[in-house]
Amino acid sequence: MGMFCYQCQENIGNKGCSFAKGFCGKTDDVANLQDLLIYALKGMLIFRSKAPLELRKQYAESCGEVDKFVLEKLFSTITNANFDRAYFVKAVKDTIEMRETGKQKTAELNIPAGILDTHDAATFFVTDDNIDEKAAQVGVLRTADEDVRSLRELLTYGIKGMAAYADHALRLGKPVKKIVMFMEKGLLATLDDSVGVAELIPLVLEAGKYAVDAMAALDAANTETYGNPEITEVNIGVRNNPAILISGHDLKDMEELLKQTDGTGVDVYTHSEMLPANYYPAFKKYAHFVGNYGNAWWKQNEEFESFNGAIVLTTNCLIPPKDSYKYRVFTTNIVGFEGVKHIPDPLKEQPKDFSEVIALAKTLPAPTEIETGKIVGGFAHAQVIALADKVVEAVKSGAIKRFIVMAGCDGRHKERDYFTQVAKELPKDTIILTAGCAKYRYNKLDLGNIGGIPRVLDAGQCNDSYSLAVIALKLKELFGLDDINKLPISFDIAWYEQKAVTVLLALLFLGVKGIRLGPTLPAFLSPNMAKVLVENFDIKPIGDIKADVEAMMAVK
Repeated sequence: MGMFCYQCQENIGNKGCSFAKGFCGKTDDVANLQDLLIYALKGMLIFRSKAPLELRKQYAESCGEVDKFVLEKLFSTITNANFDRAYFVKAVKDTIEMRETGKQKTAELNIPAGILDTHDAATFFVTDDNIDEKAAQVGVLRTADEDVRSLRELLTYGIKGMAAYADHALRLGKPVKKIVMFMEKGLLATLDDSVGVAELIPLVLEAGKYAVDAMAALDAANTETYGNPEITEVNIGVRNNPAILISGHDLKDMEELLKQTDGTGVDVYTHSEMLPANYYPAFKKYAHFVGNYGNAWWKQNEEFESFNGAIVLTTNCLIPPKDSYKYRVFTTNIVGFEGVKHIPDPLKEQPKDFSEVIALAKTLPAPTEIETGKIVGGFAHAQVIALADKVVEAVKSGAIKRFIVMAGCDGRHKERDYFTQVAKELPKDTIILTAGCAKYRYNKLDLGNIGGIPRVLDAGQCNDSYSLAVIALKLKELFGLDDINKLPISFDIAWYEQKAVTVLLALLFLGVKGIRLGPTLPAFLSPNMAKVLVENFDIKPIGDIKADVEAMMAVK
């Protein structure tokens, strides 16, 4: 059947995956079903956007459930989140059913004909026999104009990442209605052929504003629930107890797992993007919370093998598991893989049930130790701002010459060793500000400290890039500057998937210029649209390591 996907950095040849299987491991039928789900969601949202006020009021109670549905379905299409065909078949049918229910409700209110727009995705008569044929008709290449397609995809990917952050915030009770309403506006704009390049560019920049709002909502949700992250030494060794490894980004799942394993004799370790859970005060009270095991997501095939215990994937990043440990893996939330056990969402007000994971863990050997020692993190905005006087003095005295923001994603490409080498090459009077799994390229290097300030300051997960923005804005205030770009800060960002696109749009909205981006510029940017970003925001591809370091130190 074939597919076309270029939403992640590892798409083949930086031109797009167009074979029977993508580089991430998703099959062509799943890739096409994800396209159909996005298209069907747009069709469903037409109804909501055009529904008259009377109808919106009548069904306001269910509107929140629609928001939740939209966030989850968008989130499920992010790279390395869900590979399960059955999930997407059901998701497409549920979306179209929701659209048809909306149409029926409108008919009951005798709304004049023509008040609602129609859309072919919404009128699909999808069956088990024709769903793959339908899915193959609505992919990325359906938009013929290269520049319009580029902006539509940039907007869509930014919205997908935004959905991930908003979904986490909503799970912790934060209102995200305005963010979802922008998503609706943005997605529907990608259906309108009268909306061209001139209209899409400001809409993409507006997405940056809502990206900031989504990350701010999640930051508030996390810190109000679990406390502000603290500077923490995290153990990276193991103990001789049966254990569970939890990966992904969802702190609510982390909380429930720690509660349910307390007193069972089963230890809990974090992996990859769950590492920052070690920094939150609410989790430190659990004596069986041991620390972090392993590195970035892409090493899970070897690290899940050696861990020996049960494994829980709460969000992306999952890669197709090997048969040797597949039986020990559990997915939850929007994560899915055929043949892997899934922990369903609980009924309202009930905790998620991890009992099957715990029972399995008790029968398995303790983790095999792959490293020892400790790493330091917990430098989110509240903690760094508390040290602001010390940081400002270090800058004024010349002890700190420059901050280098090396946040973002990690991945498998050998070119990503660039970020390790940059960290080694940077002068000893520089500080690296990081968030996201990109930190695993250098967070275990012995880079020393400056007057007691570690040279790698880890703010947390990818969404905690918001912390780095808050820190930068606070420094701008403390130094009395009128432009964030006058700060002694350079941006050298690694990207991989759609949440990194969301973070990039947030930085552009905040006025940050001169960002270096790698290992490659996004394949979904047409030459003309890449030129727009270069000319307006001075975005640069990463280059030679020594030359890039020299340029950053010389503010170029």
